[in-house]
Amino acid sequence: MSPRVPPRKTASKRTAASQRAAAPVRAAAHKTPEQQPGEHALLRWLKERHITEVECLVPDITGNARGKIIPADKFSHDYGTRLPEGIFATTVTGDYPDDYYELISPSDADMLLRPDPDTVRLVPWATDPTAQIIHDCYTKAGDRHELAPRNVLKRVLDAYEAIGLRPVVAPEVEFFLVQKNTDPDFPLQPPAGRSGRPETARQSYSIDAVNEFDPILDLMYDYSDAMQLDVDTLIHESGAAQLEVNFIHADAMSRADQVFMFKRMMREAAMRHGVYATFLAKPMENEPGSAMHIHQSLIDVKTGKNVFAGKQEGKHSKVFEHYLGGLQKYVPMAMAFFAPNVNSYRRLALGQVAPINVQWGYDNRTCGLRVPMDTPENTRVESRFAGSDANPYLAMAGTLACGLFGIREKLQPTAPLTISAQDIGFELPRSLGEALDQLEACTMLHDLMGPRFVRAYISVKRKEYETFFRVISSWEREFLLLNV
Repeated sequence: MSPRVPPRKTASKRTAASQRAAAPVRAAAHKTPEQQPGEHALLRWLKERHITEVECLVPDITGNARGKIIPADKFSHDYGTRLPEGIFATTVTGDYPDDYYELISPSDADMLLRPDPDTVRLVPWATDPTAQIIHDCYTKAGDRHELAPRNVLKRVLDAYEAIGLRPVVAPEVEFFLVQKNTDPDFPLQPPAGRSGRPETARQSYSIDAVNEFDPILDLMYDYSDAMQLDVDTLIHESGAAQLEVNFIHADAMSRADQVFMFKRMMREAAMRHGVYATFLAKPMENEPGSAMHIHQSLIDVKTGKNVFAGKQEGKHSKVFEHYLGGLQKYVPMAMAFFAPNVNSYRRLALGQVAPINVQWGYDNRTCGLRVPMDTPENTRVESRFAGSDANPYLAMAGTLACGLFGIREKLQPTAPLTISAQDIGFELPRSLGEALDQLEACTMLHDLMGPRFVRAYISVKRKEYETFFRVISSWEREFLLLNV
């Protein structure tokens, strides 16, 4: 984890009123859609806050929000709603893969949506009292829908539960603030802060550089408080107007939900101040990329102890070694989940502050797998592969799947690296096309994450890759137009 600075606001500064307003409704786990134990509590939560509209959200394959906005009184009478399953077989451009009707039902049928009461939050930027609730997707038969990213993560978590383990994760999400850009042909530019001047020099960990964007960040914290997001630490990263927020360690589904909500909220907070917040992996040519580092450890369900911690001081457990070995072996095959867009691979380049291989080391930020120096009970692995453009549900499902394979196969990691991993060279796919080829060949990921889902994901991403290559770039016009 990056060196910490005190957060600008802490949870202790939340008012009692905001805590009550944002407190999620707790429901029993592992219930079928028919049981709905949190229904009455959820409806009561909406009525107590005089909610007039409900945003029924479903994270799509890119990690963006799809769904419906319905009146609160209709939500209370018609518990749940429907969406076509085709939303999970749609590219970021709105196109469909060539095998679209092989990926979904021939009739393009609806899915049944059921709200997760644990995810209910206020929409603090709405004019009228509005709630947002993440929904789970089911088939008409009541089974989890295979194409829903949230259900893919549940499949992986169920596999851990079967062996008595519970993953704990803490994501660190980087992003840029940029000037409004209404013409995509023009490069992005850093925005001006309170001083009226944009950043030019590198300002890594600068407090004063963070303060340049006080109005935006104050609004971010206000929204985070209202939505009860567990935003822990804020730092200024090395890029111009590049920031990072860290989340408190918790269960993987909760963190994925919060990253999903945070990205949506951050874009809104920035827009209110006339700038964009972008989670594009590599938005500017001369600036570093943005990552989503994922700290991960495993808890024994029976004892509540971290199974990565060894019995002797300074030693790690066999489970830790196997988990690390699994990450080293399978991360290249899962890179399409960590780097899901053509732009993602511009970040994973030689000379960038980003991993290019699967080496690991103690407190070595040049490695793709970093083991922070900490107390035995806090032993964890930091995976540095995912970009901030990754779908948080799929990124967490992918990294946890790789670790699980290592535990099952009792894999051993390489020796920890003490030199720069940049000297080792590339061990990762260099493009989205190469990453999809490796994912397609990995049957173990297919089996764990769902064969139908993996096929749909590959089809969608191949379509995006093909669409990208139809675009002629300014580089080609500049250097090839009259020289070839």
